[in-house]
Amino acid sequence: MSTNVPELFGSMVFNQKVMKERLPKETFKALKKTLDDGEPLKIDVANQVAHAMKEWAIEKGATHFTHWFQPLTGITAEKHDSFITPQDDGTVIMSFSGKELVKGEPDASSFPSGGRRATFEARGYTVWDPTAYPFVKEHTLCIPTAFCSYTGEALDKKTPLLRSMEALNKQALRILKLFGNEDATHVATTVGPEQEYFIVDQKLYSQRKDLRMTGRTLFGAKPSKGQEMDDQYFAALNPRIVEYMEDLNDTLWKYGILSKTEHNEVAPAQHEMAPIFTTTNLAADQNQLTMEVMKKVARRHGLVCLLHEKPFAGLNGSGKHNNWSMSTNLGENLLEPGKTPEKNAQFLLFLTAVIKAVDENQDLLRISVASAGNDHRLGANEAPPAIISMYLGDELYAVLESIKDGKPLGEHGAQKMTIGVDVLPPIPKDSTDRNRTSPFAFTGNKFEFRSCGSSLSISGPNTTLDSIVAYTLREFADELEKATDFDAALAELIKREVTKHWKVIFNGNGYDSSWIDEAEKRGLLNLRTLPDAMAHYLDSKNVKLFTEMGVYTDIEMNSHYEIKLEKYAQILNIEVQTMLEMISKDILPAAFKYMDSVSKTAIDLKAVVPGAKASAQSELLSKLDTLVNSLAEKAAKLDKLHEAAQNAGDCMKIARAYVDSVIPAMTEARDVADAIEPLLGEEYKPFPGYEDLLFRV
Repeated sequence: MSTNVPELFGSMVFNQKVMKERLPKETFKALKKTLDDGEPLKIDVANQVAHAMKEWAIEKGATHFTHWFQPLTGITAEKHDSFITPQDDGTVIMSFSGKELVKGEPDASSFPSGGRRATFEARGYTVWDPTAYPFVKEHTLCIPTAFCSYTGEALDKKTPLLRSMEALNKQALRILKLFGNEDATHVATTVGPEQEYFIVDQKLYSQRKDLRMTGRTLFGAKPSKGQEMDDQYFAALNPRIVEYMEDLNDTLWKYGILSKTEHNEVAPAQHEMAPIFTTTNLAADQNQLTMEVMKKVARRHGLVCLLHEKPFAGLNGSGKHNNWSMSTNLGENLLEPGKTPEKNAQFLLFLTAVIKAVDENQDLLRISVASAGNDHRLGANEAPPAIISMYLGDELYAVLESIKDGKPLGEHGAQKMTIGVDVLPPIPKDSTDRNRTSPFAFTGNKFEFRSCGSSLSISGPNTTLDSIVAYTLREFADELEKATDFDAALAELIKREVTKHWKVIFNGNGYDSSWIDEAEKRGLLNLRTLPDAMAHYLDSKNVKLFTEMGVYTDIEMNSHYEIKLEKYAQILNIEVQTMLEMISKDILPAAFKYMDSVSKTAIDLKAVVPGAKASAQSELLSKLDTLVNSLAEKAAKLDKLHEAAQNAGDCMKIARAYVDSVIPAMTEARDVADAIEPLLGEEYKPFPGYEDLLFRV
């Protein structure tokens, strides 16, 4: 049966179309002012909206409502309350007030707070974000909200994102005004997050303790075939995957999520879903919901969706390519090069702001995508390196080089490049190729931030992007608003800043080993691990940027520092404990059992065949004996280093101990265990290997 997509799309969302149909005209007009201009929502309007929302939700099968929020765990949270209200006569009615719509009070004591909240300080507040549409999910009306503490600090990822979007809006409008654009009243960033993921069979998954506990394989010998043939990439879809993707699309479309593209990725069992871009706040909400839906739909089909950044060693990891741009309320993309010189001048100023922002805040961009999982992914297999650089493509590179060096623009004529409006050439939209090794690549009218990990909430990276660009635009506006000759000041500013920050522009191969040395010579940071990156988070320049932009308070930043490092250590702690348990309970017993079988075979052979050498058995037993003893030693060493790391001191010292000693010890233990796996008889293997997981879907 075919799907009527226009009818299905957004059917479970209380969007503006539904609001307009169900709300009184004046109520809708008042709500629209809140949506468009950020005006406070009066309680009488909230009551009418709540009633209409409740009636609509009940028609969709809802019996409960929840304030759906994004705590600092990186996933979403919800506490369900029913619409049931008891009456004096023993009956009930279904009610929902404006007060319940606008504000909730979930327990905040057990969410990460970086030491800001004691366990006994439980109060926290959720506040409706009217710019994000409510939706019905599994008999519950979900109301997207911000989440803050009793003392007012943000305890979530949505609040800082909204703050950063407003900061960028304010500064971008100042720039547009300088170019005579008085019609634009709002600038929003837009995002289209491409989502990569792996799909494995649920029965096989359930037999892997590491996948269940950590989301990735801590052990696994390389299969005879991996991704070297490139025959998975864009190949015809497996019928089981087709069924999954069809169900996934239908579910996402019901929630108004613009799922547009789906295909097989490079690695076996890896796939990708890409939505159409939308405003950053909505995109962040929708991506959180997308990840949840991906997992639930997979279970319906006897499958498991893996969102870890590196579930399988030696294969591509999974990223989330964050396609970021800026647009006005009039539909003008500020990163569109344009066909006229006047637009090019404006475009070049915004482009220069992004270049400056990225160069001066390499550390913050790296921090925004840092995680234990992403540390495994960055630097190979189509993931960009940890070094932050920008790819602009040959044509745009030539334009900026001409401005920097004051030289003619080659093919475009013999004129000297200035910012005078009559000499700037048009810059085609698709003037760049795509550079998969670049962390931050210009792709025609947007930047693709490729460093984001697949399980990551995009709120963090986009909060950083919006904030650093807003901060730079403020500097530019402050300077240009004082200029007596705008064109001359504009030309001087662009030339100066492009020249100063030229070092961050790199169009070459980010995987080339020479790039590491070249980047160091340029003065670019190479923050390989999360602790390396977090060491810079509380630098004075970063605190100044976020606090002046009103995005984070210094208290919030200090808490984020603690939370990120603590989470990193917690993840590694779980991985180490799981690894040690699998060695002692699964791998070594399986090896011993197989060795016992081989020994008995050799003994029986010699008993039956006088003079039999049983050399094959002896050689195999000798190899296994060496390996199992080595694995036991490696496990004991890992256990000792793990205990030392846990007692290393503060959160940074603990994280550093994991990086410097525990992770190398984990690698040593895995190498030995992976050498044992191919030697075992098939029926003796303790859990499904890579061949099963990757090629049995």
